[in-house]
Amino acid sequence: MQFLKRTHRFSSKGLVCGFAFFLLLHSAFGDVSYSIPEEMKPGIVIGNIAKDLGMEASRLSARNARIDTTRNRKRYCDVKLSTGELIAAERIDREGLCGKKASCVLKQELVLENPLELHLISLHVQDINDNSPQFNEDMIDIEIQESAVKGARFRLGEAHDADIGQHSVQRYTLERNDHFVLIVDNDNVELVLDKELDREQRHDLKLLLTALDGGTPQRSGTVVIHVTVLDANDNAPVFSQATYKASLPENSPFNTKVVTASATDADEGVNGEVTFDFGHVSEEVKKIFSIDRKSGDIRVIGNIDYEEVSIFEMRIKAKDGLGLASYADVVIGITDINDNAPEIYLKSLTNPIPENASPGTEVGIVNVQDMDSENNQQVRCSIPQNVPFKLVPSIKNYYSLVTTGELDRELVSDYNITITATDEGSPPLSSSKLVQLSVSDVNDNPPVFEEQSYSAHMTENNKPGSSMCSVTAQDPDWRQNGTVIYSLLPGDVNGVSVSSLLSVNGDTGVIHAVRSFDYEQFRSFKVHVQARDNGSPPLSSNVTINVFIADVNDNSPQILYPAPELNSFMTELVPKAAYGGSLISKVVAVDADSGQNAWLSYHIVKSIDPGLFTIGLHSGEIRTQRDISESDSMKQNLIVAVKDNGRPSLSATCSIYLLISDNLAEVPELKDISSGENNSRLTSYLIIALVSVSTFFLTFIIVILALRFCRRRKPRLLFDGAVAIPSAYLPPNYADVDGAGTLRSGYNYDAYLTTGSRTSDFKFFVRSYNDNTLPADQTLRKTPTDFAEALQNSHGSSEYGFQKLKIIRKNKCIPLTRGVLLHGQELLSIIKVK
Repeated sequence: MQFLKRTHRFSSKGLVCGFAFFLLLHSAFGDVSYSIPEEMKPGIVIGNIAKDLGMEASRLSARNARIDTTRNRKRYCDVKLSTGELIAAERIDREGLCGKKASCVLKQELVLENPLELHLISLHVQDINDNSPQFNEDMIDIEIQESAVKGARFRLGEAHDADIGQHSVQRYTLERNDHFVLIVDNDNVELVLDKELDREQRHDLKLLLTALDGGTPQRSGTVVIHVTVLDANDNAPVFSQATYKASLPENSPFNTKVVTASATDADEGVNGEVTFDFGHVSEEVKKIFSIDRKSGDIRVIGNIDYEEVSIFEMRIKAKDGLGLASYADVVIGITDINDNAPEIYLKSLTNPIPENASPGTEVGIVNVQDMDSENNQQVRCSIPQNVPFKLVPSIKNYYSLVTTGELDRELVSDYNITITATDEGSPPLSSSKLVQLSVSDVNDNPPVFEEQSYSAHMTENNKPGSSMCSVTAQDPDWRQNGTVIYSLLPGDVNGVSVSSLLSVNGDTGVIHAVRSFDYEQFRSFKVHVQARDNGSPPLSSNVTINVFIADVNDNSPQILYPAPELNSFMTELVPKAAYGGSLISKVVAVDADSGQNAWLSYHIVKSIDPGLFTIGLHSGEIRTQRDISESDSMKQNLIVAVKDNGRPSLSATCSIYLLISDNLAEVPELKDISSGENNSRLTSYLIIALVSVSTFFLTFIIVILALRFCRRRKPRLLFDGAVAIPSAYLPPNYADVDGAGTLRSGYNYDAYLTTGSRTSDFKFFVRSYNDNTLPADQTLRKTPTDFAEALQNSHGSSEYGFQKLKIIRKNKCIPLTRGVLLHGQELLSIIKVK
């Protein structure tokens, strides 16, 4: 409910002019005015301030709307943020605030933030009839000479009503009597003698005087007039001035004389003795001033504060000895002195401030008030220069505390800002207020590792869970923004997930081995560790960990040739005409270790004829030490040991079976070499093998003839083949070590068939002379044409023929081949039994 009552009656023309003036003020200054009755109960709605300001009620709470006061010590209204309604906060007594003033206006300020706005709220307090007329005395004593003539007038003290306008005293009534009537003229109440008095008939009279106001309901006050009939006292005291004016500085000491009132009475004797007293004044005035009954001196007896009351208006009375009185006005103006230091109020404060606040960010609103006036009220504010803040003047006495530079919590986390306010008085007064501001952390620093990269060394065959190294990252941010968590970045090493190799402690940064490492599988690899903080959003940085696995001599040499297959042995044919130094065979071995652990040496540990054969210490090549003689045994058996250079050294052994013969026909039955063989089973297997090989051979011959016919190639050869050690013998991580006896991928033995061996059954393997790598699970094959071209390019002729046949049966072997190397003059015969 909005109160817009008016307690005075205005003409329509005056009301229109007043309303137009109100609208002009509102338009010019953005102020809002409300007219309310006094004595409103707290909580009653005065009006909707949000609607009157043209804004949504929901914005009031977001902008921290509040009511501030300046000179009034009480806040008489408040804002209901949920609805935007302006409600009464305190009981308002118009008489106590404004006295007899016709207009009683309370100034309140509505402060809005973001952006800062200030609206002046004017509360026009309207009078209600809440006070009854009162006389200054309980009884009025009047002494009248009996000689008084009809029409004599006797002034009475007027009644006082704290209300104003129609609610003040409007009329007086006198109790009906035979001698007096009442005349009221311009607030002068006079008792008029209507019929002469006769003291001998009646020496005193008591009349009831009633004062009535104009309110509804009407209130009244009464006083008894006691008339004593005496001899005539026809002169009342007369003041020297109708109005006495004085100026008094505030805080004047007690007993300071303000003004002296004087009055004279033309009568003599008791009728001319004048005494002074206050007329109708408030109790507050009587506590501050006193009047001497005889001299008329008005003195200070209480504290005078300009900020409380700036002017006093009072009425004094001069009365003669017989009760005749007259009245005068006293106006005392209070002058201001600079007795109030500025007061600093922190209206709002954003605390803590985020460190990423941009320069110019408003962090607080400061209001400075000085209760003095004029120059004493002018205030200057300042803060120290060594802080990144400044005060920006805003509306009236409001200042905005804003940032002037970048904030960094890691450098300065707290600020103590002293705001000093100094007025323009003489001497000037000042006050200070300490504002403590904290800078809140923002996740603006990623974790930083102490080193650019880390190296971790681990010996193979380690225990799972062993710690390898530790990484450390520092984050200068605070709390969760500075809490570092370590983790491994996803990835793989040779197809193996990093998480299955290493783990990192998320809190300490210690890196552990998840599994036991094998140097032959992982020699070195790189992983990436991430350090991430707990900020939002989180920041992170990465570092590379170089992991090096140290080799341990944990692998024995592996003999690739002759193949150490179970239940089988390899027999090689040595020509009888072999000279000393001829290459007979080669032991091929590798070691999965590295470095000196993979340096291999070859030794013949057992031989039927120790002086006949020798083996290269690092090459593994078996050669004759002398020429073959007729006295040498046809069957030779060598046991070769291959040792690495580790500490301790590991070794492996193999057996090599040699037959010294120029023709397989000279070779006796091989059952002595392969003991326990069954001839019947061997015959069956041999027949099956011959049929299979013959069929394959005839088919192959037809294909070769067709290709040769089409390409018109010369000379016409059946095929050539290269017998090589398949790469499947080599482990996938085989590394060549020069001079260590390890087989190189390009080392080959080549064998060729003669044109007369087309009826023989055979199986062959081929390998190219280039450096192409043969896959471990495949056998390189060449067409007969390719073999023919290779043969033509060798020495330009095919005078040396080589015939090689292999018949393979389970647990049986029949030697069927014999041949010579085309490129060298060394004889090589191979019989492989499975």
